[in-house]
Amino acid sequence: MSLIKEVIAKVKEKNPAQPEFHQAVEEVLTTLEPTVDKHPEFVKAKIYERIVEPDRQIIFRVPWEDDEGNVHVNRGMRIEFNNALGPYKGGLRFHPTVYEGIIKFLGFEQIFKNSLTTLPMGGAKGGSDFDPKGKSDAEVMRFCYSFMRELFRHVGPNTDVPAGDIGVGGREIGYLLGMYKKLTNEHSGGVLTGKAYEWGGSLIRPEATGYGNVYFAAEMLATRGETFSGKTVLVSGSGNVAQYTIQKINQLGGKVITISDSSGTVVDMDGVKGEKWDFLMELKNVKRGRVKEYAEKFGVDYYDGKSVWDVVKEQGIKADVALPSATQNEINGEHAQALVNNGVICVSEGANMPSTLDAINIYLENNVLYGPAKAANAGGVAVSGLEMSQNSLRLQWTREEVDNKLHEIMKSIHKNSLAAAEAYGKPGNYLYGANIAGFLKVAKAMLAYGIV
Repeated sequence: MSLIKEVIAKVKEKNPAQPEFHQAVEEVLTTLEPTVDKHPEFVKAKIYERIVEPDRQIIFRVPWEDDEGNVHVNRGMRIEFNNALGPYKGGLRFHPTVYEGIIKFLGFEQIFKNSLTTLPMGGAKGGSDFDPKGKSDAEVMRFCYSFMRELFRHVGPNTDVPAGDIGVGGREIGYLLGMYKKLTNEHSGGVLTGKAYEWGGSLIRPEATGYGNVYFAAEMLATRGETFSGKTVLVSGSGNVAQYTIQKINQLGGKVITISDSSGTVVDMDGVKGEKWDFLMELKNVKRGRVKEYAEKFGVDYYDGKSVWDVVKEQGIKADVALPSATQNEINGEHAQALVNNGVICVSEGANMPSTLDAINIYLENNVLYGPAKAANAGGVAVSGLEMSQNSLRLQWTREEVDNKLHEIMKSIHKNSLAAAEAYGKPGNYLYGANIAGFLKVAKAMLAYGIV
C-alpha cells in the first residue's frame, strides 16, 4: 500500500462516521501522490500524516433562551486545523447539519485555499447546529452572545480570525463582535471578518466569493480562447455567492438561467438580470423569501423540490458554463454526465466541495475545465485577508483598490495552479495543480518549524 493510501485509511479509521471529512482528505491526498517521490523530506518528517490531524478541536455547550423564555441547548465548535502560514482563518457556519465531520472537511480544505491566496493565513472552521432561520433578531443575538462567551477564549487577531459562512451574515458577525468587545475590553475589529463597512469591514467583501469565482472561471476559459460573452450559465443557490456570481456574469456579457434554494429551482431562459436580479436581492436579503416567489412574479418555470442539476438532467437544459454555488455534494456523477451531455465546457465551484469524487472524474475524463473550490472560491477568504490587513493598518481601501487586488489574487491562483500541475506531471489539471500548489507552501513551513 502506498503512503498516501495508508494515510487515507488511517484517517477513516480514526474519524469514523465523518464521510465529508473522509471525502475531502481523499480528494486532496490522492492528488498529492506526485509530491511523495519528489520530496523525501516530507515523508521523513511525516508531513502527510501531520497535515490531516487538526492542531486542536474545541467543542462546547451553547445554552440560550428564546422569546417565550424556553431554554435551548446547541453545540458549538471551532476546529483549528493548521496555522503554519498565519493565524487560523475560516468561517463559522450556523446550520442544523453542522457536526464535527462537516467542520473538519471545511477546515481541512481551508488550509490549502488560504495558502493559495498568497496571504498569511492558516486554516480553521467552526460553527453550531443552531438554525437562525425563523428566529427573531433577539433570539439570534442571545445565541451569538452565548456562543462567543466560550469562543472568545480561543480567538484573536493574531490567533484565530473567524468569518461568516452559511447562516452567519453581517447580523450575526455584529452580535459576535459586540460580545467579544464586552468580554475583552478591546476594540479589536480584526478578530472577525465579514463586518459591515461602517464598523471596520471591507468593500467588496459581500461580492468577493462570487466575483472571485467568475474571475477564476474567466481565466480558465481564456486558456481556450473563450470569454463569458454570449455564454449561457447555470448557477445554483440564491444566497450571497450566487447573487454576486450572477451580477459579475451579467457585467461580462453572460446569461444566467437558473437559481435555486432548498425548496426548488427556477429556470429563466431570458436571464436573471436587470429588475429580476434586483428583485432576487430584495427577496433573499430583505424579505428572506423563497425563489418560488421569483417564478411567480416573472412567470417562469419552477421545479419544486429539485436542484438545478436534477432539472438539467431531467429537462436536458443546454448551457456552456456551470457555477455550483449552493452546498457540498450537490452534483453527483449522474448530474455531471448530464452537464457534459448538455454542452457544458467549464465547471467552477463557488460552494465548498459541491461535486462528488465521481462527478469530478467525469469532468476530467471529458476534458471539461474544472476549477476546484479551494481555488475557484478563494475570493471570499482572500478579501477577508484584505479586511484583516485594513484592520491592522487602521484604514479602509476603495472599492476599486479591493476589487483590483481580488482580481490579481484570482489570476495568481490560476497561474500557480497551472504551473504546479505542469511541474508535477499533470498539465492543465487544476485539481492536481491547486492542491499541490497549496500543499507545498504549508508543507515547507511545517518542515521549517521542526516537529511541532
